[in-house]
Amino acid sequence: MKFNKIVYSLATLSLLSNTGFAQQQSESLPPNATLQQLIDYALRNKISIKQAELDESIGERDIDISLSGWYPQLGLTGNFNHNVKLPTMFFNGANIPMGTKNSSALTLQADQQILNPALMQAKKGADLLRLSNRQNTESQKIDAVVDVSKAYYDILTSEEQIKIVQENIARLQKQYNDSHVRYEVGVVDKTDYKRAQIALANARADEKRTVEMRKYKYDYLKQLLALDKSQNLTLSFNNADMESQILLDTTSGLNVTNRIEFQQLQTSKKIQELNTQYYKWTYLPNISAFYNYAFNYRNNSFGKLYNDNIPSSIAGLNLSLPIFQGFKRKNQINKSRLQEERIDWDIKNLETSVNTQYSMARATYNANLSDWKTAQENVTLSKEVYETIKLQYDEGIKTYLDLMTAETDLKTTQLNYLNALYALLASKLDVQKAIGSIQTN
Repeated sequence: MKFNKIVYSLATLSLLSNTGFAQQQSESLPPNATLQQLIDYALRNKISIKQAELDESIGERDIDISLSGWYPQLGLTGNFNHNVKLPTMFFNGANIPMGTKNSSALTLQADQQILNPALMQAKKGADLLRLSNRQNTESQKIDAVVDVSKAYYDILTSEEQIKIVQENIARLQKQYNDSHVRYEVGVVDKTDYKRAQIALANARADEKRTVEMRKYKYDYLKQLLALDKSQNLTLSFNNADMESQILLDTTSGLNVTNRIEFQQLQTSKKIQELNTQYYKWTYLPNISAFYNYAFNYRNNSFGKLYNDNIPSSIAGLNLSLPIFQGFKRKNQINKSRLQEERIDWDIKNLETSVNTQYSMARATYNANLSDWKTAQENVTLSKEVYETIKLQYDEGIKTYLDLMTAETDLKTTQLNYLNALYALLASKLDVQKAIGSIQTN
C-alpha cells in the first residue's frame, strides 16, 4: 500500500509538471502578426532571453549564498569514545588510571562573523552582480529585436517577390496565348510564342525557387521566436508602412555610453576595482564570535553512560591574521590593478570599434537610401516603357523581342526595388544598434 502511494504521488507530480510546462508553452501569436507583436513575443519567449533571465535568477541565488555567511552559523556535533585501555598518570610513585571507560559529548555551537574580507566583498559586489546579469539580458533583447525585425522584413520581401513573379507569369501567360493565336492565324511565325513559352517556364521556375526560400525564412523566424516548426505563422504586411519606416533621425549623434557593450565593460571595471579592494582587505584579520553548550557523559558502564550529564559552555572570540604569505597578497593586488588597466584598454578599443561600426552603418544606410530612390524611379519608368511597348506590339509596330525586353526590365526593376527596400530597412537597424537606440521595452 505504501509503495502504491509513492507511485501515485510521483505520477501526480509528473502530471502537474507537464501541465505547467504545457501552460507555459500555450502562448501563441495572433493570425497576421505585426512586427511589434513578433518583437513582443520574442522578448518573452526567445530561448537566449529565457536563458539570460534564468542566469539572473541563478545570480540572485549566488548572492544569497555568498551573503549567508553574515548570518549566525549553528552547528551540532556529537561523539562517543570507548577507552579500550585507560590512560594512566604517574603520581607519588604509582601509575594511576585516569578517566572512565566510556565517554560521549553533544555540542551545540553558534558562530557569528564580525570582520571577514570575503563577506565584505560579497556584500559590496551584490548590486554589481545584479547589474551585470541585467545588462546581459538587455544585450540578448537588443539582438532579438534586430534579428526578428530583419527576419520579418526578409520574409515580407519574399512575399512581395512572389506577387511580382506571379504577376509576371500572368502577363507572360497572356502573351503566350496571344502569340500562339497570332501564329495559328498566320500573322507571325512560331518564334514569338516559343520565346513566350521559354519566358513563362523561367518565370515559373523563379516562383518555385522563391517559394522554397520563403519556407526556410519562416522556419528561421520560428527559431528566433522559439515557435514549434509545425505551428502556423502568418504575418501582416503593408508596403506603405515599411516605406514610412525607412527614414532615420540624423540629429541623434553617436554616444558610446548608450551601447550596452560599453555599459557591460563599465560594470566589469567596477567589479575588478572591488576585487582589488578585496585583496587589500585581506590584510585585515578575520574576527568572529562563538558560543557553545556541550552535554558531556562519562561512565565505566555503557548502560549507565547517559544517566549523568556534566555540561559545559564557552563563549569567546576568534581572531585570525595571516602575517606573511610569501608576498601573495601584494602580487594579487598588483595583478588585479593590471586587470583594471586591461579593461580600460577594452573600453578604449570598444570606443574605436563603435565609431567604425557607426561610420560603416551610416555609409551603408546612405548608399542604400540612394539605391532605393533610384529603384523607385526605375519602377515608374519601366512601367511606362512596358505599357508603351505593349501597345505598340499589339499594333504591330514593335517586335515580340522588344516586348520581352520591356517585360524583363519591369520585373527586374520591381525586384530591385524590393531588395533595395529590405537592404535600407536592415541598414537602418544597424545604425540604430550602432548608436545604442534600440528599444526593448
